Amino acid sequence: MASIAKTAAGTYRARWRTPDGRTTAKTFAKRGDAERHLTIIEHSKLSGSYVDPAAGRITFAEYAEQWRAMQVHRPASAVAVEVTLRRHVVPRLGHRPMAQIRHSEVQSLIRECAETLAPGTVRNVYVRVSAIFRAAVADRVIAVDPTAGVKLPPVHQSPLDILPTATVGQLVEDIDQRYRALIVLGAGCGLRISEALGLTVDRVDWPRRQVTIDRQLVGVDDGRPVFGPVKDRQNRPRTIPLPDAVLHELSAHLRQYGPGPDGLLFTGRHGEPIRVNRFSEVWRRAATPLGIPTGRGFHLLRHYYASLLIAHGESVKVVQDRLGDRSATITLDTYAGLWPDSEDGTRVAVDTVLGAALGGPASILRQSGSTG
Repeated sequence: MASIAKTAAGTYRARWRTPDGRTTAKTFAKRGDAERHLTIIEHSKLSGSYVDPAAGRITFAEYAEQWRAMQVHRPASAVAVEVTLRRHVVPRLGHRPMAQIRHSEVQSLIRECAETLAPGTVRNVYVRVSAIFRAAVADRVIAVDPTAGVKLPPVHQSPLDILPTATVGQLVEDIDQRYRALIVLGAGCGLRISEALGLTVDRVDWPRRQVTIDRQLVGVDDGRPVFGPVKDRQNRPRTIPLPDAVLHELSAHLRQYGPGPDGLLFTGRHGEPIRVNRFSEVWRRAATPLGIPTGRGFHLLRHYYASLLIAHGESVKVVQDRLGDRSATITLDTYAGLWPDSEDGTRVAVDTVLGAALGGPASILRQSGSTG
């Protein structure tokens, strides 16, 4: 039973039992405040929304670690979440008790991030912080989610940087020749860098001139590659036609360097798997003198590949399948500006069908003139 007792100091101590049977208390200066508090407590117990005041004392950093340990993340996603929290959130909110973090503090965090990070990155920070606080509400650690209603910076789709073919060719020539075939593979098949670095010989069907992408390199453990599923959430493998130019480069590469651990096509100077961040250094050394933007790195070759497919009349669905995008919407949102908008093509399409049914363009004009 809940009760209120006056203390020797003249204050009022409210006592109640938590839903799990523990007795807890809180002291108030006025009896009326203690009574209102107990009324709220009993109502929350009946409605199932009771939150133990002691639960919210856990710090954000402590609860975030517990939350991370329970998530079913892909290896690459788990790393991204850890890095995001460690770099951008824990330094600002990590020491604060969960129950004391206010909406305004989260809004301030987002504003500070927006000063140095791209809008898309800020959105990723918010998504992860919001997931943690929503979990805390579900766990009855806090009563209210302080991330609700936080305003985010607008995300504007910036124009794609499509490398000229001459620049791609020069990059192939200028990069450390151990990685020449890797550049050709990216430009000729549109692989993500983690997919390319995780490609093994058994995934290449030389007679059929195809390559199967069903996993990516997510790490290196004691000199051995660690593979994970592709970015597609349904883990759907995709088969990409291998152009002759790519086949030739891959064959020459294998003859010169041979396969690495677990049959990896691409390895470092000592035959070891290539970490993504290590290849980024190789890329920058070759790309910077050519004026190639370094922010997107190897991904620029993926854009180049998509632009070639679109320029040669491939549909949205084909481009999506080749790139392994999760949906055609993602492909269209990214590359919509590359598909031609042909006014003449529209006119021809209509005139060929509707115009023929109405007796041809000349007949349509005569009819228009007779009614004018």
